[in-house]
Formats: sequence, structure tokens, C-alpha cells
Amino acid sequence: MPHSSSSAATPPAAASAPPPSLLVLALRDRPRGMLRTAFPRRRSRTLFTRTHAEFSAQLRDSLIDAAFVDLGNAPEEAWAVAELARDFPSVPFFAVVPLRSAEAGTPARCAALGFADVLFDGVDDSVARELVMPQTFSARFAAALREPPAQFGLATTLQRNAWEVIVAHGGRPVRTGELATALSVTREHLSRSFAADGAPNLKRVIDLVRLVAAAELSKNPGYDVRDVAQVLGFASSSHLSSTAQRVVGTRPASLARLRTVDLFERFADGHGRSRTPAHAVLAAGAGGEGTGGPQ
Repeated sequence: MPHSSSSAATPPAAASAPPPSLLVLALRDRPRGMLRTAFPRRRSRTLFTRTHAEFSAQLRDSLIDAAFVDLGNAPEEAWAVAELARDFPSVPFFAVVPLRSAEAGTPARCAALGFADVLFDGVDDSVARELVMPQTFSARFAAALREPPAQFGLATTLQRNAWEVIVAHGGRPVRTGELATALSVTREHLSRSFAADGAPNLKRVIDLVRLVAAAELSKNPGYDVRDVAQVLGFASSSHLSSTAQRVVGTRPASLARLRTVDLFERFADGHGRSRTPAHAVLAAGAGGEGTGGPQ
């Protein structure tokens, strides 16, 4: 988890982060039971499917943190789903197979498809959660953004804790009221304190983090702009487009070629505050636009 100077027993980011969303194609009872035990409902959102069509549709419906494919007995339907790993490299794919000689070639084939790992049912049951969780999309996203960019000036404990909670959502919508509750402050105090001393507006930072996730997902061959807007909870592709133009000055179609550092630089160069003097560090060109992001 990101560093926090909070003395609370449970860091705000850990307490408020949404449960991971897991997508499963399983035709056998044993892997279904294994995954239900490793990822119980109270700690995860697990979606079980039985066909390629169901699995593919779920990938484009919501943000998936990890995908599991039951490859026991190597049914044709399962291998067709496994091929989707090439189109969605941001989603870590895990194979679930029984430990037997007939499956000896499965790990190599999965590696060629870009799978994150192979879990052996009946062997890895007790450690499956520990093997999977660090590789989920949200965990990797939060780890990559652990430190807020220096140019944003987020130096106080409240600012840094807020940043941690925002990135822990992995690009999903986060409302300022929910964020304030997680940090045990009022919404007004949070918004005012976060933007103190020339730091960017809180709502703009929330939108920026969502666009960083959008840029990452846009690099997946299996997603188009509409899919990215859908899985990240934007109202529409037009909403994603207007947010990208306002916050980083670019079109959604251009996000795939931009690095995270590029987005941060664009944001700092005139898009971090909605209403400030033109000479302020983060305000040039921002004008009086509203944020349009999560409330």
C-alpha cells in the first residue's frame, strides 16, 4: 500500500478501496469451489461465466481486476477464452488446472498467451489469494501511483491520504463525499484543504486519475473508446471525451499513446484548477470550466 503518515490502524485507502472484481470461466465444480473459498463475497466481487460470449461481454461491461480460465480437460470453449488474454493485457489472466500429466503443456501455452500465472486446483487453494491479489489491475495501478507527482504539491497528510484513496479505486468513480467519509473530515474541509497552497482542485485530481486508468486501458487491443468509458463508469464516450479535453487537453483516441508522466505534465500545465488567476502555477488556460467529474 502507499505510504501514509496516518496513525490509524487501517490506512484510509485500505478501508475504502472497492473489492476486486474477478471474472471466471469455469465448467468444473472444483475450480469454482476453489475460487469461491479464496475470494469470498464479502471481500471480492466474483462473476462466474460458462461461455466465451458471457466472458467477453463482462470484460467490456465493468473494470475487471483479474480473470480466471478453467483449462482442465482443455475444452475448446476455454481455450477460445484464453486467447482473449492477448487482447486485454491490462487484465491479468490466470489458468486453473488440475495437477496431472495430461495438463503438462498447459503452462507453456498459457505463457505464450501472456497469462500472469497458473493455479493448480487442489494444490494452490490455500495460497491463491496471496498469488493473485498483488497482480490485480487495481493493486498494480495503486502501486504505480503510490507517490503523487511532486509538481502537484500534495505535501500534507490529508492531501496524501486523499491521493492514496483515489488511486486505490483504480480509475473507478469516487465521490468527494465518500472520500471525505473515508478520511473522517467534512466534504467542505477536504475540498478546501486539498487545494491549499496552489495544489490542484480535488475534483480535477479525481478526474485525472480516472484518465490515467483510461489511458492504460486504451492500450488494450480489445477495448475501444466506448468500452473504456463503460468499464470506468463514465456516463458515455462523450463524457470521457469532454473530461479528457478539459483535464489533459487531448482526445480519448490519443490517450493510448500517452504515458502517465505525459498526462501529469499536461495536467500541471494549465488544467489543475477550475477557477484561479491566469498566472497561477496550475491555472493557465483553465478558464472557468466546471469539473464535470464525480461529485
